[in-house]
Amino acid sequence: MKTFTDLRDLLNRIDHRGYPAYKDTRGAYQFDGYVLSIDHVQGDPFAAPSKVSVHVPGKVAGFPEDLYDKKHKKTALQDFLIRQFAKQVEAFTFKAKGSGKSGLMSVSRCGQEILERTACEIEKGGAVVVRMEIGFPANGRTINSRELIKILFDFLPDCVKKSLFYRSLNPQAVRKVAELAEDQQYIRDELPKLGLDAFVANGSILPRESGVSDRPMRNAVSFQSPKSLEVTLQLPNHGELSGMGIRRGITLVVGGGYHGKSTLLKALELGVYNHIAGDGREYVITDQTAMKIRAEDGRSIKQVDISMFINNLPNKKDTFHFCTEDASGSTSQAANVVEAMETGTRLMLIDEDTSATNFMIRDELMQRVVNRDSEPITPFIDRVQELSSGYGISTILVAGSSGSYFHKADCIIQMDHYLPKDITDFAKKEAQAFPMPDEPVKPSDKPSFARIVKPDFSFKKNDRIKTKTLGKDSISINRDTIDLRYVEQLADTEQLSALSSLVKYAQLHLIDGKRTLTDVVTLLCNLLGQKGLAGVCEGSYIPSGLAMPRKQEIYACLNRYRSLKL
Repeated sequence: MKTFTDLRDLLNRIDHRGYPAYKDTRGAYQFDGYVLSIDHVQGDPFAAPSKVSVHVPGKVAGFPEDLYDKKHKKTALQDFLIRQFAKQVEAFTFKAKGSGKSGLMSVSRCGQEILERTACEIEKGGAVVVRMEIGFPANGRTINSRELIKILFDFLPDCVKKSLFYRSLNPQAVRKVAELAEDQQYIRDELPKLGLDAFVANGSILPRESGVSDRPMRNAVSFQSPKSLEVTLQLPNHGELSGMGIRRGITLVVGGGYHGKSTLLKALELGVYNHIAGDGREYVITDQTAMKIRAEDGRSIKQVDISMFINNLPNKKDTFHFCTEDASGSTSQAANVVEAMETGTRLMLIDEDTSATNFMIRDELMQRVVNRDSEPITPFIDRVQELSSGYGISTILVAGSSGSYFHKADCIIQMDHYLPKDITDFAKKEAQAFPMPDEPVKPSDKPSFARIVKPDFSFKKNDRIKTKTLGKDSISINRDTIDLRYVEQLADTEQLSALSSLVKYAQLHLIDGKRTLTDVVTLLCNLLGQKGLAGVCEGSYIPSGLAMPRKQEIYACLNRYRSLKL
């Protein structure tokens, strides 16, 4: 292997030459305590920065094995290390001079959620790999290697040694990361044993700082469970922890405007991920399969069996294999429910504010005026108990205007100034004065999920498939835009970048005209489980900006891909 001396000599030789001479630096170089790998060199100082990775051997990194011996602890430690590395890098970025992106030192920006990322990986034996981007400096389009020497030989070694060596870190802080991950996983494992869909610890801070900041709000009301719903857990490290346990079944969350209903639901949506210490939602844990369901006007639907909710359309349109390029509110929400069932979800999260009214409810007067035989929609209220008892799918529903769900709910929680109250008995008693029409609804047949995916031969012919991520809104694949704005449990733009790689991999390797969509997603998830995100990266290097999505979001992405042939 080449050494750092070889790299320094090479950089001195190519100084003041044309920018393409930087290509000669590609390769691995042994530095003191780590290997620097220059994986990809940008073709121009104004192009996307060069891709660089740092490899620290396990013996040098020195992290005790019990900090990463389980997947959840390993993911938490990786997250911690990339945050520490990013803090160090931030002090040096753009300190080297030059044109374009010269001097840029960029690492993944982690949010409040703890996600598995390609930016940092702990390999077998405790070796640490960190991937980042560096803008190789130039004056105009002439190499300025003296500035790159400053980055690679002065700045970067300092960042590596301060953040990726165990001896340089606070051992108590590192230990607390592993302990928190262990406690969070313990709660996740306990939920099904206790018959719970979710757990919200007392003292949690659910409100966020602002619409553009996901940090906890200062001076916010801390969460406190009503005694009737309180559950006490004995965590491995934290010890005794009490909070509200939301039992399996149908839970209705009500209350006045601005009292915290949607805030609670949002915390539950993101409770499928672990959160960092200090977030306020560290101990808000939701069933891993939970899916947020909403209306999504204008979305594409392909071959979805929505007959359990919509049937006998006046235009005779097939609802057993429903297709549209421009769904209405009700058809989109029906498709979202059935697609969630296809993913294997055990919990649906619904907010009345983002739902189609005619899909959710038909009041007594409307049922008297418009006979059920004349209405093609079977509203969700008529299926919610069937979903629970027949399919094992719970529902947590936020409602502020319609009281009809009082009759269906197993538990009713009122949010009052951000504090929950168990009003189940009171609400059930009051609901007796407003009886529901006693008109039985015929049980539905189980939706069919046998959707064969046909290959798109344009992928086979095109070796250079272009993908682009547009924030958290959408991804673009060969100029086809997949709109993901309303897939609300996507927490990070890097998850969307990963989804674009997954779609591309599926088109090239898995979709053969014989496999169903379920088969394709299962194979993708198996690959991710065995090889991580590196398994779907087919270039000469693993990019730094990918974060692991859930199976549910992989399904959601493919279902919204208009060019997918079903």
